[in-house]
Amino acid sequence: SRDHGFERSQLQAWFAEVAQRQDIIERISRPAEKVWSWAKYRDHLVDEARIDQGVVFWSAHGATLDRARQEYGVAPEYVVAILGIETRYGSVTGSFPVLDALTTLGFDYPPRATFFRKELTQFLLLAREEGKDPRTLTGSYAGAMGFGQFIPSSYRHYAVDFDADGVRDIWQNPVDAIGSVANYFARHRWRGTGPVALPAQVENDEAAALANRSLELRHTVGELSGLGVHLAADAQQVPAEAKAALFKLDGAAGDEYWLGLHDFHVITRYNRSHMYAMAVHQLAQAIKQRHHMGLAVRR
Repeated sequence: SRDHGFERSQLQAWFAEVAQRQDIIERISRPAEKVWSWAKYRDHLVDEARIDQGVVFWSAHGATLDRARQEYGVAPEYVVAILGIETRYGSVTGSFPVLDALTTLGFDYPPRATFFRKELTQFLLLAREEGKDPRTLTGSYAGAMGFGQFIPSSYRHYAVDFDADGVRDIWQNPVDAIGSVANYFARHRWRGTGPVALPAQVENDEAAALANRSLELRHTVGELSGLGVHLAADAQQVPAEAKAALFKLDGAAGDEYWLGLHDFHVITRYNRSHMYAMAVHQLAQAIKQRHHMGLAVRR
């Protein structure tokens, strides 16, 4: 009320209706990225149905995806993959009242309470700006909303009115959702040049120990090579000065090592997980391949 001009009585009325949700605390305490193996995680997210649905979505919104590529420099397959993983292209956007979720996490989940209280403030500001009743908006158990599952601060900072109808609607408008995801990547310095991630090999235990230390790109490809981390024989070559990080994934056939490069790191800004970024990358490539196969058949 003091900082943002909300009526105290209105805030009290809204919060009087909030339900503390133990199920939300249980879910956020066990995210899939921390309890699932990469094999299980990949099977769940890079599945045949999601690939096929991505091809259909691309075909339906090709002109918008091309315009997003032109304006933001982000390849269509990565925008489509984000929307596929987050909400199956807008079909599963979450049924948790956002006000319940953010209040529960802001006051009853100490590990990240400060973050979620800030997001609660951002949510109330967003609802006011967009002319929405905060009690009616739904999303994920973590308070993420719409096609791309933007948290409130991301919505306020990165959502765009891509169809120029005067409304930034990522809840129901796939055009705005496409532009908003592309803008998010562009604002986080997506380059769109060179590979996103490449398979790697490690030659000793010391090299293997470099894996999963950080999402940040703290080494160059050349430095990692000197430490015993090498690109797989069939991998695309990249400059020795390219920044990279080594990741290990427990795949169905055993451990996999990958080098994440600049745009891989950008994907982790959307969700701070190397497994999430790899799922986005692999789903994007699968959708792209199948989309192009469909174009070739039609020709």
